[in-house]
Amino acid sequence: MDETADAGLKRMAMRSWRRGTKEMDLVLGPFADAHLAGLSKPDLLTYDALLAENDQDLMAWILGQSVPPPALAPLLTRIIAFAETRLAREK
Repeated sequence: MDETADAGLKRMAMRSWRRGTKEMDLVLGPFADAHLAGLSKPDLLTYDALLAENDQDLMAWILGQSVPPPALAPLLTRIIAFAETRLAREK
């Protein structure tokens, strides 16, 4: 069954907020709320692939403890910048 664009956005938003670890929920959830609807089709495909990764790898990439796959790196850079800006505003 093919997924509509709207259903895909809703699924990705839900997966962003319900990762399995609270830390990743707090990084990906707000990013999805703020940017998911505005991402290009290629970026949406990349984001969907990113959601398939496990939280331990995602956290290591975000914290700079390991190098992400090249296909995910540009989007992860945007997610990290968004999270850092959001954190700075909350201080």
